[in-house]
Amino acid sequence: MLRHLGVHAPRLAFNFKSSLIHGGRGKTLTTRAFSSSAAVSPPSKAIVYEAHGEPDTVTKLVEVPAVEVKEKDVCVKMLAAPINPSDINRIQGVYPVRPEPPAVGGYEGVGEVHSVGSSVTSLSPGDWVIPSPPSFGTWQTYIVNDEKVWHKIEKGVPMEYAATITVNPLTALLMLEHCVTLNSGTGDAIVQNGATSMVGQCVIQIAKSRGIHNINIIRDRPGVDEVKERLKNLGADEVFTESELEVKNVKSLLGGIPEPVLGFNCVGGNAASLVLKFLRQGGTMVTYGGMSKKPVSVSTSSFIFKDISLRGFWLQKWLSTDKAEESRGMIDRLLSLVQEGKLKYKMDLAPFEDFNTALDKALGKLGSQPKQVIKF
Repeated sequence: MLRHLGVHAPRLAFNFKSSLIHGGRGKTLTTRAFSSSAAVSPPSKAIVYEAHGEPDTVTKLVEVPAVEVKEKDVCVKMLAAPINPSDINRIQGVYPVRPEPPAVGGYEGVGEVHSVGSSVTSLSPGDWVIPSPPSFGTWQTYIVNDEKVWHKIEKGVPMEYAATITVNPLTALLMLEHCVTLNSGTGDAIVQNGATSMVGQCVIQIAKSRGIHNINIIRDRPGVDEVKERLKNLGADEVFTESELEVKNVKSLLGGIPEPVLGFNCVGGNAASLVLKFLRQGGTMVTYGGMSKKPVSVSTSSFIFKDISLRGFWLQKWLSTDKAEESRGMIDRLLSLVQEGKLKYKMDLAPFEDFNTALDKALGKLGSQPKQVIKF
């Protein structure tokens, strides 16, 4: 059984430690005996890692025997699941909360109900569901877990969006709505670095849908004009490169946009300092990532004379504080934005049999790539 704080892990029909001890692909795993009347899942295939390390070295495809479907259980045939940076960090052993190996990779995804236990009333075969809060072990073809783990969603949502809605879009929405009170349509503004990230793109579009101005900072790169145009097509009010902000007064570049009350930092280093320069008196910067691996430095004058506040945001901590029902309502709102064409981002759907190539893309071995989503 895989467990972690506040989240139910899918039940697996074998003991990893005794079954995978010798490693290798296609190994026969130890199965559990069932009574002749027990309902069971189909056999599954899973991406497993037996020890922490680099994902392209330690992950392998294994066959997973059938799992008993108990009276309150739901067996879900997974349809799609993304490869997120946090998935990679968990496998590497550097993410703060992670399952102990051996474990199945993946943390979010979407599936279709295959069968239900005798006491299940809220779900039926054919329903589309997502694990909510998200749960370890989504990189497998079938998952059996308790009914209360699954959140039913509309089947009309594109599969890749349903699979990716729980981590990045929810992070964007929560930061916009739970960190500082922003007044929709009345002139409030936010500023962010890392604007081309999936969270960054979601921030732009959600802010636009709420009538909140957004100022975006991106790194200097080839083809920057095309990147700026793409972000503005999503709803960005302004997009600046870091070098364009090497001026004495960055606020002079805002034109008629008000000084931001809220800033988001996922980069650190100089990019974080640029976010701070834009903030108005009493503004708040929220850090939710550190892609540059450089610290956030703040001048004494920013604290004393601008009364700047700094805080962090971690989705997994928020989800572990009994927020399941609230998060499900927010997920439904985000999926409605997707269906209305107001929330979109680039993704690559990759067949499960091409997992190794998709993983290489997610690891950056093949250059800059869209989010990789595995289709089972």
